[in-house]
Amino acid sequence: MHMLTIGAFAKASRLSPKALRLYDELELLRPARVDPDTGYRYYTTGQLEQARLVAWLRRLGMPLARIREVCALDPAAAATEIRAYWARVEAETAVRRDLAAFLVDQLSQTPEMSRKDTTMLELRYAARSDRGRVRPENQDTAYAGGRLLAVADGFGPAGAPASGAAVEALRFLDTEEVPAGDVLNLLDEAVRGANDAVRDAAGGAGDSGGAGTTLTALVWTGSRLALVHIGDSRAYLLRDGALFLITHDHTVVQSMIDEGRLTAEEAVAHPQRALLLKALPGATPTDAELRLHDAHPGDRYLLCSDGLSTVVPEPRIRALLTETPSPAETVLALVAEANGAGGPDNVSCVVADVVER
Repeated sequence: MHMLTIGAFAKASRLSPKALRLYDELELLRPARVDPDTGYRYYTTGQLEQARLVAWLRRLGMPLARIREVCALDPAAAATEIRAYWARVEAETAVRRDLAAFLVDQLSQTPEMSRKDTTMLELRYAARSDRGRVRPENQDTAYAGGRLLAVADGFGPAGAPASGAAVEALRFLDTEEVPAGDVLNLLDEAVRGANDAVRDAAGGAGDSGGAGTTLTALVWTGSRLALVHIGDSRAYLLRDGALFLITHDHTVVQSMIDEGRLTAEEAVAHPQRALLLKALPGATPTDAELRLHDAHPGDRYLLCSDGLSTVVPEPRIRALLTETPSPAETVLALVAEANGAGGPDNVSCVVADVVER
């Protein structure tokens, strides 16, 4: 077996001797042989491929502990893990990009511009919640006000009190004018309060007893909408005739799609499609997504529980949002569409239009 000194191996693998010694200590890349007298490390040419993989994964920014796991897998499984890692990096980068864009925009505005934006726009809104055609009770809660839009989908033996408590904990945001620069901090505190309120509401079933709720809400600042989202209720934006899903489902099935282990078509019939990864109450309410969206005149927002999104295809949702003029008519049409498709679940919708004053 041909052996390479650490210097020759470093040159061939384009890794420094210092990096090779670190990878040895971390058991990422052990030398084939260590001289018992000198402690000098030797490697085989067969180890070059693994060394290059480690170097490439480091360039991706993958943590060393994760690299150790990937290197222990067969090539197909390693490829799946790398795909899943990069999907998470892209999602986290998108959140940071949105925050950076907001900060740049916020710091670039003069006070006069901010006041002008605040007086230009307002919301027109409507909410509707329905038991559906199958469920014995309605565990959803939907709310729409001048500054707060919210949908919560309760589950478990105390699902209805849980969803109601989550929305009620945010109701104070509907009566206070919130500056855009402070809204994310205020919303983060509100979610923590909602988490405690849901835990108390679900306490009648023991230690939550498997009861809890999703929560998807928008808070209006006069020029922007701040989004909080946890679970699989959804928020959509209709802008210039195009429909955009602006939330990400926190479900087992969605995580499998993100990791490339399941297609969107396969997910529709997956037996775990309703199994949540995140909900309230949670050990860490900071798991909720928080971000800001600029509002444009003519925008239409839809918040809905999965009683709508799982039974009404997105093209049909887009058509109803496009063709129905007022928010009040639209929520009625969306609920009727879900019930017309069998109404297997509670269905809740909030529709809000951004209009000029």
